[in-house]
Amino acid sequence: MGCILLMMACSNDPEESELFNNQTRQNTNRADTVSTDTTKKMVIPAVPDETGAAPYILLYSIDDEDTVVVNPGESQTAQAPVELRLFANIGNPDNYKCHCEWRIWSTKDNGNENSPLVTRFEENTTYTLNKSGGYNAKLYLAFIEGDDTIAYESEPINIVISESKLTCPDGFTPNNDSINDTYRITAQSIVKLDAKFFNRWGEKLHSVNLETAKHVEGEPNKLVLWDGKKGGKVVDNGVYYLYLEALGSDGVKYKIKKAINVLKGFREGTENAGGGGGDS
Repeated sequence: MGCILLMMACSNDPEESELFNNQTRQNTNRADTVSTDTTKKMVIPAVPDETGAAPYILLYSIDDEDTVVVNPGESQTAQAPVELRLFANIGNPDNYKCHCEWRIWSTKDNGNENSPLVTRFEENTTYTLNKSGGYNAKLYLAFIEGDDTIAYESEPINIVISESKLTCPDGFTPNNDSINDTYRITAQSIVKLDAKFFNRWGEKLHSVNLETAKHVEGEPNKLVLWDGKKGGKVVDNGVYYLYLEALGSDGVKYKIKKAINVLKGFREGTENAGGGGGDS
């Protein structure tokens, strides 16, 4: 499900979203031996110099139109599933060879960078978080020229994945008045979902999953499951049945079976639902 969360060290370049596809330089070699006599810590400037970096992470989640910028050393809450797109944004030294390492670890049970969930040796890479809890991501670099090594560690970027929540309303009014026209549920940090709608005779009218459900613009916790139509026509007023199974980022399993009311003749501020009671 999905908000874009952009976690970024120091860059406002409008073309940075293209870096992942256009400027990925993979380097799977790692500096396994670093001389303690020649290793120097350095402060990375705002713009990468000859031996610098400005790392950042893009987190793609529920609403692909929403973007949040988070700097290393800061924390941001997001919903699962979240795809992390990690960019080292390294400078181009003439003589230094750069070795890159990303570590992502859970902060649960005092977890730390020495016991990561994943370690990657590419400058630009991806990882998806599906479980609620706290996570840190950190970049390690070693610039090497002969016996000279410059080591760099970024500050951790903290990501908190919220616990799941799922609620379903009792009905909706598909009458094109732009108020409650679709059947919407509240779905927070839901990583799997399958829903079906039936009439009173057991005929399946509509089915939807997490990939095909539509997100409500400006409301990342809202999912549209049904527009009340079968074969392009709005069904008659009456009682219909929802069967829904879902899985939350925290491992909670949802199984919901409930009756829902379709009242297409209802108008906000009136007491008359209007229409008959037959099912399509």
